[in-house]
Amino acid sequence: MPTIPKLPFGIKNRRKDPDEWDKTIVAFQSPYRLKDLCLDQSKAQDEEMTRVSRQEFKVRLATTDDRRKSASLLIEKMYSWRGYESDSLNHDPNRITLVAYQENIVAGTVTLGLDSHKGLVVDELYKEEVDSLRAQGRRIAELTKLAVDESAASKSVLAALFHIAFIYAFHIHKYTDFVIEVNPRHVFFYKRMLGFELLGHERMCPRVNAPAVLLHLDLSYIEQKIATLGGALPPPPGEKSLYPYGFSKEDELGIAQRLQGG
Repeated sequence: MPTIPKLPFGIKNRRKDPDEWDKTIVAFQSPYRLKDLCLDQSKAQDEEMTRVSRQEFKVRLATTDDRRKSASLLIEKMYSWRGYESDSLNHDPNRITLVAYQENIVAGTVTLGLDSHKGLVVDELYKEEVDSLRAQGRRIAELTKLAVDESAASKSVLAALFHIAFIYAFHIHKYTDFVIEVNPRHVFFYKRMLGFELLGHERMCPRVNAPAVLLHLDLSYIEQKIATLGGALPPPPGEKSLYPYGFSKEDELGIAQRLQGG
């Protein structure tokens, strides 16, 4: 019987580049167009023409130290020029960090924190306010470490990160509410663009060495807005929110089904 040569150790499990299907949650273009991650090669010419006029992004989980470091560098960059302080991202089983890439450059990141016996980051300043929601039987998730490079298509990147965080919280983990600490100067943006409401008044946040307020959003509101506005570009007349820059309801459910299956 002929001897079968052995492959070098580990080659069987060697991973391909980071663009492969199992490492990317979703690929999309700005203006909005969800891309099939398993593209038919016959579409290559059409895709090449599209690439000229559209920016392409991929959203991935920061499941490795390298990805967390890349996201931390963007956070540090975007926070420091505003005079905020920030610490590095670390592995935490109750936190999901999403990173948007344009080619191999980090374009944006956000971390979704899921309430547990350890509590949330916002409990440091706003435990009483969050406890009032918990007492109503609400399941609270928080958004932290949000940063989007302004050189990217910031509306599309922010909408995609927010939408996928919503999918994880609402569809995958069955949470009911978002809370987020923001600088008081940014309250109007979060109210107008996403529908957040004030929950906790201004306090000094030692983590970033800047004032903060606590905002709250019922996830059922997001569900309704996506159903009517998701992917509706150009936005309807008078519509100022980010929801048209997110995914359509059909695409949202497809992403959720894939994440639940994986």
